[in-house]
Formats: sequence, C-alpha cells, structure tokens
Amino acid sequence: MITVHHLNNSRSQRVLWLLEELGLPYEIKHYQRDAKTSLAPPELRQVHPLGKSPVITDGGLTVAESGAILEYLVDRYGQGRLKPANPAPEDADTLRYRFFMHFAEGSAMSPLLMKLVFSKIVKSPMPFFVKPIAKGIAAKVLGGFVQPNIDSQLRFLESELASRPWFAGNEFTAADVQMSFPIEAAAVRGGDMDAYPKLRDFLARIHARPAYKKALERGGPYSLMS
Repeated sequence: MITVHHLNNSRSQRVLWLLEELGLPYEIKHYQRDAKTSLAPPELRQVHPLGKSPVITDGGLTVAESGAILEYLVDRYGQGRLKPANPAPEDADTLRYRFFMHFAEGSAMSPLLMKLVFSKIVKSPMPFFVKPIAKGIAAKVLGGFVQPNIDSQLRFLESELASRPWFAGNEFTAADVQMSFPIEAAAVRGGDMDAYPKLRDFLARIHARPAYKKALERGGPYSLMS
C-alpha cells in the first residue's frame, strides 16, 4: 500500500492529486506545520532524513521530492497514462514533459520562495533602529531581482499555454500536476494574475477536475489558494 506522508499546505497535495488521477489506492499519514515557524514537525525525520514533505512509502521503498515521486508513480503504476504517448527522447511533447517536471521546482519556485522569505523579514519583530534598514534591503531585493524574475517566468508560462492547452502538449499529464504548485503560489504572492489569462484558465481547469477535488477532500484544508 502506498502511504503519503502529507504535510498540510504543502507540495504533497500534488501527490494526492496524482494518485486520484491514476485511481490508485493509498493511505495518508497527516502531519501539521508548526503554527509559529511553519516548519514541518520532527516526526517526518523518522520517514526521511531531511524531515520534509512530500515523501511516500511504497512497501519497502521510500521516495522523496515531488518530481521524483510523480515520475515514480507514473512509471510504475501509470500504464502509459499521464505521460506523452511517444517516449522517444527527441519527441517534442516528451521534451516539454521532462522540462516542466524539472522547471517547476528547479526554476519556478525559487523566486516565489525568496519573495515569501523577504516579505516575512520586514514583518518580523526586530529593534526599531534596524527595521528601516531591513525594509530597505528587502525592498531592493524584491524590486530589483525577485519580482522581475517572477514576472519573466509568468510571461514565459503564459506564452507556453498560448499554443496548446497543457504544458506538455494537447493531453493532460503529470507535468501539469507538477506545475500546479508554483502557479498556485504565484497566484497568491507572485503578482497580478489578470495579466495572465492562460494561467488563470489553467488554474480554473485543474481546480475543476474531479480528482483534484477528491484529493482536497482526502488531504484536508489547503489554504495556499486562500
């Protein structure tokens, strides 16, 4: 039996969604973030040394990292589903599939995480004489580096969906599941999504999928989009 070690409001929601898309049986072990630090609880270190989610156990196997988990599940249990039909490495859909499976965490999430961190810095308690300096540094980094990178990536993603409905091609794949988290994060803290109608439509379409809704029911509250 596949067990998803599920941390609230985290990337592990994608794993639940993929499992529902594949129609696979699974169980969930729930973990809650620390209310003050938002960090994962130490119990997760008993599953994987990094103590982070997502991580799954499948029999005697332990698999961590979102992309690795999704690829493992699709390759082992998908029976050809949720991946491009042509596995040739030079196939255009296959190349896009691999690109977006890695781009989601390798590039897309980095500036979004930086924006979250620097936004928290200016709100954190600190001596009054330090606060103007901290706010100035944060504003410089956010305005000069972080937000321009987010905007550039959103423009790129918008253009990618201009010629096809899904990121890897005409069919929904695990790459769309993988890309859901950075686009949801961008909708919350990345900027004005009204400028990106294709991405807004992408979010509306994935949120309407029965498997996405079922994963939310099983996973519990998911406030990333609130």
